[in-house]
Amino acid sequence: MKTGNQSVKTDFILLGLFQYGPMDTVLFAVIAILFSVTLMGNIILILLIQLDTRLHTPMYFLLSQLSFIDMMYISTTVPKMATNFLSNSKTITFLGCEVQAFVFLVLGGTEALLLGFMSYDRYVAIYHPLRYPVLMSKKICWFMITCAWTSCSINSLIHTLYAFQLPFCRSRLINHFFCEIPSMLPLVCQDTSQYEHTILLSGLIILLLPFMAILASYACVLTVVFQMSSGKGQTKAISTCSSHLTVASLFYVTTLSTYTRPHSLHSPEEDKIIAVFYTIITPLLNPFIYSLRNKEVIRALRRVCVGE
Repeated sequence: MKTGNQSVKTDFILLGLFQYGPMDTVLFAVIAILFSVTLMGNIILILLIQLDTRLHTPMYFLLSQLSFIDMMYISTTVPKMATNFLSNSKTITFLGCEVQAFVFLVLGGTEALLLGFMSYDRYVAIYHPLRYPVLMSKKICWFMITCAWTSCSINSLIHTLYAFQLPFCRSRLINHFFCEIPSMLPLVCQDTSQYEHTILLSGLIILLLPFMAILASYACVLTVVFQMSSGKGQTKAISTCSSHLTVASLFYVTTLSTYTRPHSLHSPEEDKIIAVFYTIITPLLNPFIYSLRNKEVIRALRRVCVGE
């Protein structure tokens, strides 16, 4: 693996979520089912938004983008993890690992910013309903999406190019189920403390700022909700906000735990369990939280099914 001060670009070995053993077939089946349900949930939601003109609004446009990202997000990591349960070879090429890390960072960062934009959409809808068509015009929505994809692509490219030129000379065993940059730093045979500071900075900007914006926007929304005279309206709004906030918090808290802690505080087994939440659980829950608890989406599903 090491030639002088340089690392040889050879394959890595993914140790996986669990120790591979007699339960591999069962674990493969479970992961495959979760993956299929996630894809189906997000595909159905995207199709509904496309087919029903009543859902052609900024909120559902952003939601369709979230569903697209979640499909790509889970497809970046889960297929390789699932096939490793049935394969004797757990290897991933250097280039494959680099591509996986890049795409994962792009999608994860874009989702983090998009969730923040979605909370801003709800804030404008409730606090400035008369100006909503102007503040959330189609042009502004596309500007938000473009900014999110562009900024996260640049951030991901910088981190990926830098991280993969480091000398990986200690081992080629990645104690994870996919190529995630923090999990690869233990393989580097030089001091990475300075680079960890840049990971921390990126995490604070891309993860913490949108999360704080979400908390602030929902606080404002709930302030308006508690001023409602209708108890039924309060209950419905609180139920909706709490479910959205729970899923968003699950995503942000787990990703912040991975990307804002120094390497010395990381535990490989703990990191893998935490990663399951933001790579599998949140993409699985998002389409159901944002659709099954939404009467407009349910009505759209009925209209499409009966051919109205």
